[in-house]
Parts: sequence; C-alpha cells; structure tokens
Amino acid sequence: MSDLIKYSIELPINSSVNVLYKRLSTPSGLAEWFADNVNLKNNIYTFFWDDSEQSAKILKKKSNKFIQFKWIDDEYKESYFEFSIQVDEMTSDVSLIITDFAEDSDEKEEQIMLWKQQFENLKRAIGS
Repeated sequence: MSDLIKYSIELPINSSVNVLYKRLSTPSGLAEWFADNVNLKNNIYTFFWDDSEQSAKILKKKSNKFIQFKWIDDEYKESYFEFSIQVDEMTSDVSLIITDFAEDSDEKEEQIMLWKQQFENLKRAIGS
C-alpha cells in the first residue's frame, strides 16, 4: 500500500453557518447535493448514486464547525473526508473546506474536480 495524499480545498459560499451545517450533516441535507439519496441507520450513513451505494460512519463532529466521515469499505486506516466551516473573523465570509485523500496526483486532480462539481450542487441547493 502506498502513502495517501491528503489535500484540502477551500470554497467560499454565501450561506449562514447553520444552514450550511445542516446540508453537510443530515441525510436530507446531503441528499440535496452530495448523493441521490441518503439513509441513516445505527449511526451509519448510506449514500446512493444511480446504481451504486456506499456507507460511511461519522468519526468526529462539532455542530456548526465540522463533520468527518470514514467510508466503511475503505482499506486505508488514515483516510477520511471532512467538511469544515470557516468564518473569517474580520469579514464574516463563510467558506467550506473539504479535506480528502487520494492515492496519487492524477486521482487527486480528478477528485478535486468532482468535489468542485458537488460544491456547485450545494450552492444551488442553498440558493447561493
């Protein structure tokens, strides 16, 4: 197994922290932008896309700050994906920081493009 590349992308968004956090942490909120449908059972989120599904558990969360997920079938112990909300103290501008892991630089670039696409869906869901 090779070492994973950890990366983060910061994306500014016009949203209140409370509204944004609900879209990042609830099944109904995640189903609006991240997956076609999301179920929560026994603290396991199951995400559905077209013909596939994937399950994740929450590793850590702090209301209106961040939520960190771990894919159940992920072979890498150190990997996770995280949505973190950052508020600029001077301007009160809100940003979403997405942290994820990739196996190599090509995969990283593909994943960043996918996250940015998903982020556009999030902005539409919020009306931003």
